Amino acid sequence: MNKKNVLTIRIPEDLKERIEKTAATQGVSLNQFALYAFTRGISDIDTANLLKKRIQEKTKESIEDGFKKVMGKVGKKDKLPNWDKL
Repeated sequence: MNKKNVLTIRIPEDLKERIEKTAATQGVSLNQFALYAFTRGISDIDTANLLKKRIQEKTKESIEDGFKKVMGKVGKKDKLPNWDKL
């Protein structure tokens, strides 16, 4: 069984109003929106930490070399298609 927990936090009034407005706009309860926002925020932090860890031990040169290697696999086009022009 999935045990439910209660978390009480103190936030500024203007932030509370923004959260309530956004939840209403999205058509979800305040609780559903808060759960989504916390989950999204934690996921973003986890992703940033993973990327930091992956590049932490690499040098600028090794990152650039890896980028060049990947870009070298991309086909070269001398002429851009019309849909890709400004």
